[in-house]
Amino acid sequence: MVAASGAAGARESPPGKPGASGRAFTAATVVERARALAARPYEEPRRTLPEAYARLSYDAYRDIRYRNDKALFREAGLPFQAQFFHPGFLYPEPVRVNVVAGGRAEPVRFSPELYTYGSLVPAPPLEKADGFAGLRLTHPLNRADHFDEVLSFLGASYFRALGKGNVYGLSARGVAIDTALPRPEEFPSFRELWLERPAPGADRVVVHALLDGPSVTGAYRFTVIPGVRTVMEVEATLFARKAVEQLGVAPLTSMYLFGENDRGTYDEFRPEVHDSDGLFVWTWDGEQLWRPLQNPERLNVSSFRARGLRAFGLLQRDTAFSSYEDLEARYELRPSAWVEPVGDWGPGSVRLVEIPTPQEVHDNIVAFWVPDAPLTPGAPLRVAYRLHWGSQAPWAAAGSFVTATRVAAGDTPGARRFVLDFSRPATEGDAPVEAVITASKGQVLRTTVRRHEPSGGWRATFELLPDGNTPTELRAYLKCGSETLTETWSYLWTP
Repeated sequence: MVAASGAAGARESPPGKPGASGRAFTAATVVERARALAARPYEEPRRTLPEAYARLSYDAYRDIRYRNDKALFREAGLPFQAQFFHPGFLYPEPVRVNVVAGGRAEPVRFSPELYTYGSLVPAPPLEKADGFAGLRLTHPLNRADHFDEVLSFLGASYFRALGKGNVYGLSARGVAIDTALPRPEEFPSFRELWLERPAPGADRVVVHALLDGPSVTGAYRFTVIPGVRTVMEVEATLFARKAVEQLGVAPLTSMYLFGENDRGTYDEFRPEVHDSDGLFVWTWDGEQLWRPLQNPERLNVSSFRARGLRAFGLLQRDTAFSSYEDLEARYELRPSAWVEPVGDWGPGSVRLVEIPTPQEVHDNIVAFWVPDAPLTPGAPLRVAYRLHWGSQAPWAAAGSFVTATRVAAGDTPGARRFVLDFSRPATEGDAPVEAVITASKGQVLRTTVRRHEPSGGWRATFELLPDGNTPTELRAYLKCGSETLTETWSYLWTP
């Protein structure tokens, strides 16, 4: 067998298990590896996977299943277990995996004994490989007697996690390079992973990752804390091989096909189809902004400037089954993901990219932070943040928030009507509630605000009479006297 070795000369271990020796390891080990890689020209990863496995179909790849009885740490009865994705299909490049215990890292080697190969697999079991496609971690998340999947690393620098009761939806990435610029986007990959052996009774587990790409290398440390909201504490050090025009920090990737505000021309029994329904931005000066997502006819790129950032995220706010009526996809159970910076990230922008897509199998939404400070060779960037995965927000809302956005024909010829629902405010004064509506172009007409009796919140409506055929930026919030009651609704209306 070939070892998935992260250190030359490391002794091979039994199939799927680390050995008793290995090389000394700390978080600084990955940082120094990333620093050294950045000083050398980029090398494409060596592909040694047999052609039959490199060309597996989706169904054939799914017919290769990891054996639960071979899960790492299972025999030791630890609170976390690890399984490893088989190489092949969209994941032909090897990812080396190591286990860290007692300050030493030992490679985990590939073996066909770890898997069952179903009838759809058009080749004999793979005898050897230089690594895995990635890994998944399991933990008793929903029931004390069952190990549920809580986290996976699979494909480039993609990873995703679940809170209690969730099913997989949106993903995160280590970094985004030149997304939506007029040239191909760069996708650096996690080339090697180090999983720290959890202690008995531990409530968290640590994974380290080495990132490598044509422009950037990086060292990551993920501390994973499962729960109602699964929290990932992320520490990253990035090194540039060459100057990066657009660096995307803490990128999130999701899917939006259609929803209440943007149904398109879909002839569907389902009311909505999406993993996320909006972008949330919380700036350093306290403003909270909500941007409903869209599936545009043309590429949309929006930028939200901030002197500093408290949080941003792609959220699935609508968690009612009746909004989706999908017994298989269960979109109401898809998690939201909030990025909470640790420390001051300085000035920059939250960038939202909305890509046209005709099918729900494509991730077409990307959100990330673009710092003003450039990433250049010789000047590493260190960032830390928390990723919160789940259906419940990690902090109380500062005010009422948007619960629904609907768009229809207006009563004024040529106008569009916008209907905005807000949740129940925490407090209200004696003054009447007013809607403050602004438009970058055109005229705002027929503004109304009334109590939303079923929810206890408020409904605001207005019409937009466009000025020509150019896109219009809209903003709205509710106030009571001098008090702002709600977050700011932001929308890009395109003719």
